[in-house]
Amino acid sequence: MTGRCAACGEDDLHPHLQVVRAEGESLVATTTAYGSAPADLVRCADCGHVQVAAFPAEPELEGAYAAVDEGAYLSEEAGQRATAARALERIERHLAGPGALCDLGCWVGFLLSEAERRGWRAEGVEPSRFAARFAREQLGLSVHTATIEEASGTFDCVVMGDVIEHLPDPGAGLDRVAAVLRPGGVLYLTLPDAGSRVARLMGARWWSVLPTHVQYFTRHSLARLLSRHGYVVEWVDTAPKAFSVRYYLERLEGYSPPLARAAVRAAEALRVANRLVWPDFHDRMAVVARLRST
Repeated sequence: MTGRCAACGEDDLHPHLQVVRAEGESLVATTTAYGSAPADLVRCADCGHVQVAAFPAEPELEGAYAAVDEGAYLSEEAGQRATAARALERIERHLAGPGALCDLGCWVGFLLSEAERRGWRAEGVEPSRFAARFAREQLGLSVHTATIEEASGTFDCVVMGDVIEHLPDPGAGLDRVAAVLRPGGVLYLTLPDAGSRVARLMGARWWSVLPTHVQYFTRHSLARLLSRHGYVVEWVDTAPKAFSVRYYLERLEGYSPPLARAAVRAAEALRVANRLVWPDFHDRMAVVARLRST
């Protein structure tokens, strides 16, 4: 099969999964399916990395992200702030103290807001016009409506939370990060773990198989990619997210709508629908990587 692995650079790619998309669905929302044709995934025989067999055109991806308006996430602010605070605690273990931080793909900026509370000088880059405007106008944050390739400045920490799996060329993204990281600075990533037991068992039904996810890293393949671009992995762990019980139960809609509705009604009756929970399915990873000294 033609093409090269985005993680290790080898050209030994083989068919892995075929994900059938519903006709008429589009790439615009990050939770919908893309196109009417199957989206083939291929696997690298050398490092185990999985990626789409054919990447969407760059302008199509950029246009889709610019148009994203996932307002439902705003109702989950408490959980997102709790998740951000945990991420910052993890980052701070690897640095002498708060400094300058850039969140690439910062969405509406909850992590930036939490970072400022902890003494960081924080700014973000976000391609979604809606999200970047919300961050600036509602939270008073320094957020640029731009892509990763346009990031500039100098930072002690760069955050890529649920970003690298969207990049057709993740190596170029890491090179851009290296250009803005101070010597001794760290990169903090969170992303789905395609090598997890849940991912392997669920296959094409895994909830992280999404139309805008074009890369599916394992811990090994991500380490290979980072090493190729001058980074050393210092720490890896799981990366659960805090959301309300209601939010997680509503995600069952894609598997069984009657079950999802019944579960939400039960949670409301028990008065736990709005309770924050941290379910850890061990299918997401958090990574701290440091740029090698030259």
